[in-house]
Amino acid sequence: MTAIIGTPSEIQILEQKLATQENDLQRLVLLDHLSNHYTYTNIRRAQKLLTEQKEILQHHSQPDLQLNYHLNTAFIENQLYNFELAEDHFTDAIEILEDRGHANQLAEAYIDYSGTCMNLSQSEQAENYLGKASKLLKAFPDPKLEARLICRLGFLNLHNAMYLKAIELFLEADKRIHSLEKYLSLKDYYFIGLIYSGLGKVYEQNEELEKSVQAYLKVVNLCNEKGISTRLSWHYLNVGNGFMALNDLNSALFYLRKAISATDDISQRTRASAFANLGYCYFQKRKYREALELYERAELLYKTERNEADFNLANIESWRAELFNEVGKKKRSLKHYFSALDYSKKGADFKQLSGILKDIANFYSNIGDYKNAYDYQILYDKVAEKYLEQINKRKILELEVKYEAEKKEREAELLRLQATKLQLKALRAQMNPHFMYNALNSIQNFITSNEATSAAKYLAKFAKLMRQSLEYSEMEIISLEKELEFLEDYLTINEKLRFENNMSFKITVEDEIEEDILGVPTMIVQPYVENAIEHGIRTKKDGFIHLSFSLQDENTILCVVEDNGIGRQNAKEMQETDPVYQNHKSRGTTITEKRLELLHRSKKEKGVFVKTTDLIHSESKHAIGTRVEIQIPIVEIHIK
Repeated sequence: MTAIIGTPSEIQILEQKLATQENDLQRLVLLDHLSNHYTYTNIRRAQKLLTEQKEILQHHSQPDLQLNYHLNTAFIENQLYNFELAEDHFTDAIEILEDRGHANQLAEAYIDYSGTCMNLSQSEQAENYLGKASKLLKAFPDPKLEARLICRLGFLNLHNAMYLKAIELFLEADKRIHSLEKYLSLKDYYFIGLIYSGLGKVYEQNEELEKSVQAYLKVVNLCNEKGISTRLSWHYLNVGNGFMALNDLNSALFYLRKAISATDDISQRTRASAFANLGYCYFQKRKYREALELYERAELLYKTERNEADFNLANIESWRAELFNEVGKKKRSLKHYFSALDYSKKGADFKQLSGILKDIANFYSNIGDYKNAYDYQILYDKVAEKYLEQINKRKILELEVKYEAEKKEREAELLRLQATKLQLKALRAQMNPHFMYNALNSIQNFITSNEATSAAKYLAKFAKLMRQSLEYSEMEIISLEKELEFLEDYLTINEKLRFENNMSFKITVEDEIEEDILGVPTMIVQPYVENAIEHGIRTKKDGFIHLSFSLQDENTILCVVEDNGIGRQNAKEMQETDPVYQNHKSRGTTITEKRLELLHRSKKEKGVFVKTTDLIHSESKHAIGTRVEIQIPIVEIHIK
């Protein structure tokens, strides 16, 4: 889904075309273009267009436009706080993309869906989808999507109260996305708004009020400049609240009124907060009647909300108490303080609770009731101490998370180094001299027999194989495509040169596997193929090896190496009596199994990753071959 930045005249032209277009398919294209734009600028208009789009799509199969319908609808439902509906549409879109979409489209959908997951308080699911997007973007880099991914990771940390990490990620996302300013779409500007909003929230939490207001003002100015109306009332509220905290009442009044008058946001909580804070501003200006009326309007709206209602109602009651205390109505004031205290206890926010207790202690002190003042001061001290403990725990948790992340990275790096060392050992153990000697001897025979074409063909193949073997010894990861190419060359040389067509092979790859983008450990299968040759089919005239590759799950490829050889027991007996092969050991497979174990362990996976089975004839009970199942971890590769 690409949100176009259309000038008013360009959008008007599209609207005029739509008004006169009668062909359904042509209307569908126009509806798609317009809804892509209005999704960010005019939700009501976008909803109307998407309703018609849905009706036409029921009669015409257009997968790309169906995809955009789901993505646009998901975005709008998310903006309208209908998170479950948004999730349904994201699920439908992702299903289409996983079946036929491009990797970057899928990464974009994962990034967008993670936002809805966070709104549904599904942090683990959000992290999972951001991890999937990260893997795709490492294979198919896209600077804009990478910036959006970092922005979402910032919000994930913000949701988990990891403010230091959150601010680091938001600043990195801001830096990256602004380096691409010439190429930004409307959606990219929407994400810039998210970045500023996230920064504003982090600064607010850290009580850096000036910075917070500046960040929120950037969001508002950007939205007005680009015509992005989604959640605009919420952004106005944030600016108003910021100016209120800075005691700039006139600026606060201006933005709080804008928050109330904005029509894009259906959130009752947004309007309730704006009414309540506007009431407090009027109280500060000694307009008590207006303040009480606004508090009442806010209270009615808050009582329709389930989330954070107690916290907000406690604030309103506390402000009422302050107002009645100011006008000398002490009994009413105390009544509202206790009501605020009850609400705050339900919400269990120690910062708010300590503030209310402090106000009650001051109230009693001012009227000369020092016993109650002392009692509530003691309660205040206890709760304030809990609040400080809460802050310290949060800081400690942030440090623990950072430490664990660094520790995991160090462990992963150590495992990678160990795997690399084993890889080099495995490569040195490969290409046994019998294979190399026989191959070169056969090429020499072609030359002496004046079969120049065959000699040149297989010499080139052999040289390529040797060159790849040397190149791959310096690489940890290659694409599955290159691994398959290497295996094909290796088996072809064995078939044509060493065994002179007395063996054959077949390689099959499941259709779902994208060979060019999936990474695997270098030359991980070759030792098992060599084993099948040396211990399975070497003494047979009709030897056959079948390699098959399939997806076991999203993180693992299952490779099966199957031969029609003499079986492991017979091979063992022959090896004991054959002086030529008496000293041949399967060093490559032993080292490879250790490599696999390390690679799987780095992904927190445990189990047996190589399984060998003897194939037995059902009637004669004689060995008819061997089957080796290898679980190969899919690893990230960079595609240039």
